[in-house]
Amino acid sequence: MSEPPLLFSEVRVGPNHHPLFNFEVPANRCVSVVGDEKSGLDKLGEIALGLVAPASGRALVYGEDLSAMSNTDALAFRRRLGYLPADDGLMQNLTLGANIALPLQFGSNYSESAIQSRTGIIMSALRIGDSAARRPAEVSEVVRRRAATARALAFDPELVILERPFDGITNRAALELLQIVRGGETSQGSRRTVLIITHHVPRDLSSAVDVSYRVIEGELRLET
Repeated sequence: MSEPPLLFSEVRVGPNHHPLFNFEVPANRCVSVVGDEKSGLDKLGEIALGLVAPASGRALVYGEDLSAMSNTDALAFRRRLGYLPADDGLMQNLTLGANIALPLQFGSNYSESAIQSRTGIIMSALRIGDSAARRPAEVSEVVRRRAATARALAFDPELVILERPFDGITNRAALELLQIVRGGETSQGSRRTVLIITHHVPRDLSSAVDVSYRVIEGELRLET
């Protein structure tokens, strides 16, 4: 039996009053985990990426613990992942186009023309091509969210982790964004595996989320 793309095993992000996270994100599925700020789930993305250590337990990405890797190996491995942080992480002094191209420039051996081609394709898919020359402060929250999502998809990753991806955008825009992140449908499910970490999932997105968890009274529960 193959390893799931992402597995949280006995993970506790902080003090004992935080819930114990035991769940997996199966291949070709979109999984959401919902909870308030006190639940500690905001740290799950960084734990999965090996950027911070959990108080206990471990997270495995395709069977690997990134926190146990050397920096060089972890950086190379992270190219298989897409990550949208809660604050979008866009660099304010760069244009949106430059922000999206940045991971390709520093994490690949693509030529400049190939990087520009890839950047243009993904910005077109997110419908922000006409904002390529603008900086984050010059565009709306929806466009910033789309740009940050485009950057997360720069390497066409197998697994995408989204932190509060729907903040500040309409339900319609959220559904469109999530469908793009899923990458289309196959006979096994979505082309990409997706984990959503958030405080709220709009009801309109229920058809695009395959498995839902919620932190209730300090416990992680599967919603049915």
